[in-house]
Amino acid sequence: MRSQTHFRFLLLTLALAILTYCFALDSRFAPKNGDEYVYMHIARITADLGQWLPLQSEMEVMRNTKPPLVFWQGIASTDWATNWGLLELRWPSVLYTGLTALFLFLAVGRFSGNAQTGLLAAVVWLSFFATYRYGRPYLTDPPEVFFLSLPFFALLYWGRAAFDSRILFPLLAAISIGLGLLYKSFAYVLPACFAMLLWYGCWREWRLIDVLKRDLYKLIVIGLLSLGIFGLWFALDPNPEAIWREFVLGENAGKFGARTSNYFLDFIRGGDSIWLLLLTTIANAGLFTFVLLSLGWQSWRERTVTDIEERLLWLLVLAFVIVFSLPSQRSGRYLLPIMPALAALFALHWQRLPLWGFRFALVLELIVLLALAWVSIHLEGGDWASPMLWQYSVWHWLLLGSGIALVVWGFVQINTTKLMALTTCFICYLALNTGLAPLEGKIGRYDAEAIARVQDKLVAVPCDFRAKDEEYRLLLPGARLQGYPASEAANGIELAKRYPYFTAYAAPGVAPVFCDDCQVLGKRMEMRARHSQEEILAIIRGEMGQYLFVNEYLIYSPSAVASASPDACR
Repeated sequence: MRSQTHFRFLLLTLALAILTYCFALDSRFAPKNGDEYVYMHIARITADLGQWLPLQSEMEVMRNTKPPLVFWQGIASTDWATNWGLLELRWPSVLYTGLTALFLFLAVGRFSGNAQTGLLAAVVWLSFFATYRYGRPYLTDPPEVFFLSLPFFALLYWGRAAFDSRILFPLLAAISIGLGLLYKSFAYVLPACFAMLLWYGCWREWRLIDVLKRDLYKLIVIGLLSLGIFGLWFALDPNPEAIWREFVLGENAGKFGARTSNYFLDFIRGGDSIWLLLLTTIANAGLFTFVLLSLGWQSWRERTVTDIEERLLWLLVLAFVIVFSLPSQRSGRYLLPIMPALAALFALHWQRLPLWGFRFALVLELIVLLALAWVSIHLEGGDWASPMLWQYSVWHWLLLGSGIALVVWGFVQINTTKLMALTTCFICYLALNTGLAPLEGKIGRYDAEAIARVQDKLVAVPCDFRAKDEEYRLLLPGARLQGYPASEAANGIELAKRYPYFTAYAAPGVAPVFCDDCQVLGKRMEMRARHSQEEILAIIRGEMGQYLFVNEYLIYSPSAVASASPDACR
């Protein structure tokens, strides 16, 4: 990593990472979490009423689901929902992710004395799949990770000046953590302050008296001020009782109740056990999962000769793991704030990390690229659709070819194995997006005439997740939407009896069946969400188009008798 050639290649990898995070940012098929639909819904309904508070929603149980900053962010980025779209909602998330990478670079570069090590830490963090999945969509994770990490970056960057600061650092740390709480939850004050306590203890060489005399009041100030910033939500909201009931008791306190049998049995077994928490946290590294395992082993072997900065980073990881093992609902997503610290540890150990972890990464990347190539060949060359319907650009094939070439090169040239594994991560993410690019074009959208026909009309759409209709607002702008269960989407005859305007599914190559007087207003292609075992086997055999996708029809049924059906999206 010290050669100029490696440094230039690392800069090219950074440029590739920036392209990866900005590419197809408005895609409906970008890796994301279903919570994005709920946040979009709350931001849109709140913006429609023209008030910052109280938060509004058509789902009573999903109104105060998160503190207001994430929704205010969406309101501001879309100009009170007048410029409504995924790009407008998501670009602040990418900005926060970029700022986290920037400050990680500055902190690691400063205390290591090597800007290249800082740059490597930033690129490694961006290469984690959890960073890519949660760092781009309209979610709370990007600002939460940024604001909770910022005080620790500052301690690493300024060292003694920050640790000995009596007023300035504690004040700035409280503001930063408080903003993180106002994005995510007041609960994060516990791991943040616990980690800060461990950092002060390590800095004072575990002299308890020194910590009590010189640092305890700082932790009290940081904790109280950050909670005070979170408390502004209660002070500004005209209905604080609803916040207490829905967010504090429902969204947070409820996570300590037993999930199945009792708390202690849930701790050691089942889908919310401590073991699954550790496993999902390790899996946050994505293609670098085995490298993370090798990092843990390497750090343990060198534990007696580590620098103080490395000990601090591991204490940050330990603090968050301990605190988030206490709630009965455990998830690796809660530990996203420790991923920048792990990326910094990657960079510090990069030269000494064994090659086997990176070879595993290359194997995983090769599997992803070959699978994408296999699917792409069958989709573009198959007889499941009419000619020229599913066409890839030359860039998709160049991505797949270059990614496979870099994997092979990483195996052949041992001195490039680590860099090739790092760079190919981003090629895999880009190829995931370009693999579904045709659905972002004409075949995946209704034409202008169909959209015009349903302006201000109530259209029934299939829902398999809360607020899924927010996605259809992007496909049918100007229409009023009502959800029905997605399991009924293939039963066009029954739907035509209940809804004057609705969308329904039909398999590719199969003529849709609706009522005699039904009119097809538009047609597009959509991905299927669930498959049977037989369909999965058929996909593996190469019959992909028929089972991966469905044709969705926009239908007008003149003879329908409208009924007040429950909205399945709510």
